[in-house]
Amino acid sequence: MLTFRVVAFSTIWAVIALVVIATVISTLFRQVSNRGFEEVLSAHLFNLIASVSASDAGRLEGSPNLGDLRFSEPESGWYWAVEPASDSLHDPLHSASLTRTISSPSTAAVPFNREYQRTYLARGPGGETIQVLEAEIVLGEDERIARFRVMGNHSELEDEIANFTRRLFTYLALFGLGTVAINAFAILLALRPLRSIRLALADIRAGTAERLSGPFPGEIVPLAEETNALIESNRRIIERSRKQVGNLAHSLKTPLAVLMNEGRAMEGQRGALISAQASAMRQQIDYYLQRARAAAQRNSLALRSPVNETLERMARVAGKLNPEKRLELRLPPEDVVFAGEREDLEEMTGNLLENAMKWAESRVVLILEAPAEGTVERRSFAILIEDDGPGIPEDQARQALQRGRRLDESKPGSGLGLAIVADLVEEYGGTLKLDRSALGGLKVEVKLASA
Repeated sequence: MLTFRVVAFSTIWAVIALVVIATVISTLFRQVSNRGFEEVLSAHLFNLIASVSASDAGRLEGSPNLGDLRFSEPESGWYWAVEPASDSLHDPLHSASLTRTISSPSTAAVPFNREYQRTYLARGPGGETIQVLEAEIVLGEDERIARFRVMGNHSELEDEIANFTRRLFTYLALFGLGTVAINAFAILLALRPLRSIRLALADIRAGTAERLSGPFPGEIVPLAEETNALIESNRRIIERSRKQVGNLAHSLKTPLAVLMNEGRAMEGQRGALISAQASAMRQQIDYYLQRARAAAQRNSLALRSPVNETLERMARVAGKLNPEKRLELRLPPEDVVFAGEREDLEEMTGNLLENAMKWAESRVVLILEAPAEGTVERRSFAILIEDDGPGIPEDQARQALQRGRRLDESKPGSGLGLAIVADLVEEYGGTLKLDRSALGGLKVEVKLASA
């Protein structure tokens, strides 16, 4: 389904785009947050270095004030410490928040950079993860080295980043749902003209319209025009075929009538032969003209014929022509439409009904079956004609469908009726089946396409 594919594609693309956007924004936020965190630690470290000195006796002295109350709160996650790194210094200093010593890794494991600084993660007194920025500084002129460390709560940073990421994905998810809904609405609105085209074509198939009409967007107008041109071309071809068939029948009608009259006027066997051959020629011409007309009309979009009305009319005519026999007509409540010309439907049903009335003892049943909704054969219907006559043996059923083949010479006829029906059914893509009727005679089942 086009609508489903377009909506699904736009939805998938929107989801992918939003996930990529969320990932990029989250990554950029993490980078900016880490950089800002490191800059804060670096500022505190330089402030700490500027606030501590060494006395002549080698004692570390100073009262650092880093401007953050968290350095005064025990186990807050923010600490500083100044520790001797050479034997000439003593009395280390640390913030009030630091309740126990935090060990540092060896320089082999975490070396100093060019600025004699290094950073690493460690476990804080409260179990939190802290990031340590450490530097070794020479105090005074006696090569006395002190280790300065500033520690920040890295767990708080990760929690902040995680919280931002959750909010970001939540907002983008809501935005994505809105985008998908708007896209789906826009796509359905944009594809509505195609639905109008489909409904208009359905009206043409049903015979209630002859061309596509209605306001269409500029993008759809060429399609509608080309479809109307195709329908018109198909109609002209059918009309031209009808005219050619009529002209041929008219041109042959007079010569055949003359031959038949001459044959009747002539005495003897030769006259009877000429008359019989002329009659056979007329029957053959009628047969092939009927088949050619059906072939020209097959699959036409404009040809749609009501079946219920046609069968009712033909049943009335057959009943009047055969008043001594009872004809039962069974029609479904819904109207059935034949995807073909009315004359062909009348030709098929008329031949079968005439044959049934001719061979029936007293009763003929004409049934129209329309498949129920949801069945595989929804686009077809069936016409069943049953009689209580002698029927046709199963081994002779195929012979009965052959052109000019008559199984019983006791009844008048040319033997073309069933053959014409079989050819017309074949031209319309239907099926013809001969079987034994429950009434005792012949049962004929014709399946044809419905509109």
